[in-house]
Amino acid sequence: MGVHEVYAAVRAVIEPVYLVGGSVRDVVMRRECHDYDFTTPLVPDRIEELVRAAGRKPYLTGKRFGTVGFRVDGHSVEVTTFRAREYLPDERKPRVEFLSDLHDDLARRDFTMNAMALHDSELIDPFGGQSDIASRVIRAVGDPRARFAEDPIRVLRAARFVSELGFSVEPATVEAMRRHPHRILGVARERWMTELDRLLVGDAVGDALHLLADVGLLPFLLPELALQVEYDQNSPYHDRTLFEHTVAVVEATPADVTLRWAALLHDVGKPFVRSERPGRSTYVNHDLLGAEIVARIALSLRWSNVRRGTVTELVRDHMRATSPLKAADDAAKASDRPRPARSEHDAS
Repeated sequence: MGVHEVYAAVRAVIEPVYLVGGSVRDVVMRRECHDYDFTTPLVPDRIEELVRAAGRKPYLTGKRFGTVGFRVDGHSVEVTTFRAREYLPDERKPRVEFLSDLHDDLARRDFTMNAMALHDSELIDPFGGQSDIASRVIRAVGDPRARFAEDPIRVLRAARFVSELGFSVEPATVEAMRRHPHRILGVARERWMTELDRLLVGDAVGDALHLLADVGLLPFLLPELALQVEYDQNSPYHDRTLFEHTVAVVEATPADVTLRWAALLHDVGKPFVRSERPGRSTYVNHDLLGAEIVARIALSLRWSNVRRGTVTELVRDHMRATSPLKAADDAAKASDRPRPARSEHDAS
């Protein structure tokens, strides 16, 4: 069942209704659609009433924020009243204002490529989303500072789209991303993880990680990783900074979310165990300390016990020949420098 069939099934329950957001972006890009989001001028009580009248079970978890969900032919869909949302400082739940005009709803969405709607066969694109998709550009709707102030997770979401789509962020939007990166601390860690998990398995993950560093988000998301930016390893085994090496390992690791988290954090212990020798630095036991640091990071990010245990073990064992990270780690090391024979006590 394709997106147009799903849309027709939803319209049989609720009218007027518009396909909106990422669903429309995927239609324009001719990508497979997995999430079906709809919007309507109808208030949540009326949406629920129509869903029940159609003999379907409404899901009301998001109703106070304007969203009612239900299933059509095996697909989960969400229908939301036209609205504006804003996350105020020190508040974890958004302040929601219901609107009567579709244009006003689209004007408060994050990026132009997500601010399009489809009604019947008409594409409604007031902010040039289709053009930006063609140009492979991520651009905030309207004033980018206002969009990021409304919801700081949008800064992280921009990086996630860079990773998933291979698009670049236009300069004014990048500058707005740099303004208040600390505001991400007011966002629930579960929302961080939704974005970070998807970012890490994208095809352009390296570009996305460099963007997080460039706009100053890393110190607030993962301060241990931020230490790696511009960190000179002073090692004959590396010709990159520590962060560049880490990014290269992530890129060379299969796009499995657990493996990529381990790749991202595999050298997190290095800055804390550095020792100096004539002409170079060594990092003995960085794998063991790294595993302990990862266990603490896991608690902060509210990982499951399974993920915490698996990633911690992968980081601890990443230098072993049997490690699934070993090939990616070796490939990311310098190949153009002479490598002296290593003693059993050295660690790269």
